[in-house]
Amino acid sequence: MDWSPFLPDSLLLEIFLHLPHDAVLRAGLTCKQWQAVSKDEFLWRELFYRYYRIPRCVPRHPSAVSWYREFKRLYDCIPCVEVQTLREHSDQVLHLAFSHRGHRFSSCSKDCTVKLWDTEREDGNISLVHSSSMRQFNWGYTQFSQFNPDDTLLLVSGVYLGPHHSSSGEIAVISLENYTLLSRVRNKPYDVFGCWLNETHLISGNLHWIGNMTSCSVLWLNKAFQDIESENVNVVKRLFKIQNINASTIRTVMVAHCRRHDNPDLLLDYEAQSQARRQKAEQDNQHHPLLFDLETPDSEDEEEVENEDECRKDGRSHSFSSARIPQLTISGLDHVIHSRKHVGARELQIETQVAQMMGRAYTKAPDSSLIDPSEPREGEDKTYLLFTTGSLTYSPHQIGIKLIKPDQMTTSGPVLGEERSSEEFFDSLDHVIDIHGHIIGMGLSPDHRYLYVNSRAWPKGCVISDPMSPPPIAEEIDMHVIDLKSLREERRSLRAHRAFTPNDECFFIFLDVSRDFVASGAEDKHGYIWDRHYNICLARLAHDDVVNSVAFSPADQELLLSASDDSTIKVWRSPRMVRLAQASPRQLRPCSLLPSWLLRHKNNSTFASNVNGKTVSEGWKKPSDGK
Repeated sequence: MDWSPFLPDSLLLEIFLHLPHDAVLRAGLTCKQWQAVSKDEFLWRELFYRYYRIPRCVPRHPSAVSWYREFKRLYDCIPCVEVQTLREHSDQVLHLAFSHRGHRFSSCSKDCTVKLWDTEREDGNISLVHSSSMRQFNWGYTQFSQFNPDDTLLLVSGVYLGPHHSSSGEIAVISLENYTLLSRVRNKPYDVFGCWLNETHLISGNLHWIGNMTSCSVLWLNKAFQDIESENVNVVKRLFKIQNINASTIRTVMVAHCRRHDNPDLLLDYEAQSQARRQKAEQDNQHHPLLFDLETPDSEDEEEVENEDECRKDGRSHSFSSARIPQLTISGLDHVIHSRKHVGARELQIETQVAQMMGRAYTKAPDSSLIDPSEPREGEDKTYLLFTTGSLTYSPHQIGIKLIKPDQMTTSGPVLGEERSSEEFFDSLDHVIDIHGHIIGMGLSPDHRYLYVNSRAWPKGCVISDPMSPPPIAEEIDMHVIDLKSLREERRSLRAHRAFTPNDECFFIFLDVSRDFVASGAEDKHGYIWDRHYNICLARLAHDDVVNSVAFSPADQELLLSASDDSTIKVWRSPRMVRLAQASPRQLRPCSLLPSWLLRHKNNSTFASNVNGKTVSEGWKKPSDGK
């Protein structure tokens, strides 16, 4: 019997527009006509904007081929399913870092170990391959690690316990071929962390106080190991010497290589979003970070840092007995805290004014041509040194940017860098971006085009009268997005995560960026994942305590790790990858995700099911609008 359609397509489409997406998918199983209408692009465009609560002025992702597939990508490709919990650490896990190939990752912890893990086992599980304790070198704990560009060396940063309960930082370089210690470099303050410049050279910091509230930060380039073929080859070289005022210091250094800016991994369409952003700004009248040139550094004797190479050349040090971790003060501020007991507020204010005046007189003028945001010439590769700093108070509230010249990429040449006149004691910063809040995290996109910054905002219109009493900070964490090509903040802040510690106890919360997503830890016992293009929060990843760090696999953004104060590392994969891993080889073929969507909604759209015997706790949630 020849059945004719009971409803015309136009009426069926109108009905589907009033249904949730899972009901539309079920209806599509009824017959061929309903299936065809259920895949209509106009229908899925409406479902997409309605379900994800995205402003309609935001266009579809540039690489998306259809609204249906884009809905499916955000729904099924987010690493929000917990598949494994690693419990080998015995104390808080502070940081995670993947190798560039994605085949291994490292973890640092308050248990003073750095551990290496393998991600390429045939059964899909992650396993421990090596663990090194740094207590023999008198470290309090390990706090940060980074693989060099060719994944042959590992930089490990930690807190070094000195005499009389003093503390500073130290960097260790470990060979990944045989896990031997190649060198150790002193790093002060400890939250400079350190970073790789290239395969064989790393950047560290040192701090010299030249007044009660005034200091000098020196950034050093270090060889990862000392060559023995020539005693005339330098192993260290001074990169920059920068003045700090109002008890501020340089911290959290990282390097951005801008060679791929013209071909970013993600083509963010800011033009289409600008109107909505302007309307939002007019309604909220919120503070927007500003871009300005810094012109107020200070002076110091040139000889004060000439002997720094001694503590950087030593690749083998004496063993020290383990020491109990003391209650550390705010990083690098022991000197200031002691001085304030003996120096009045008026004297400190005069010191700051004199430091500003001396800085203007004795700072090397910036070369405006070095950091021009205009298009780079063909083959040109700009390398930026990024770091947190400040000018109003000790809490980091600015992003400093300094261009590294090609001749600064090696330790050859004078140890103290290029020749300078007696009136050029300090290097000026090429650019500074004011965040108007306490910076607690930074991360680069894979193409190094965008810098993501976690901060806790100061009250609007606040005035800082005492550098040692910064304004109160918000519990909400704002994630700013800075375009390193234009050197400006390009979009409104992402928001969903929270922190609760006050200014003087604030700690770093590490974030990470993949091609399509950005993730961050938080103090509310969750990690968070946002879509970079649509600016929406897609998932919350539950832990039992503060989440300190997250890391995407460079080889597969559907694999994410999270580290917490609960002493665990959790492994998260996307529902799509979990389904593929559970399927038998004969079932691994391209297919519609309709069955998985229906299955996910079978139990009231919750993740209360078990995956490989593990409960998926609060992995996926309905996206918010970022506020």
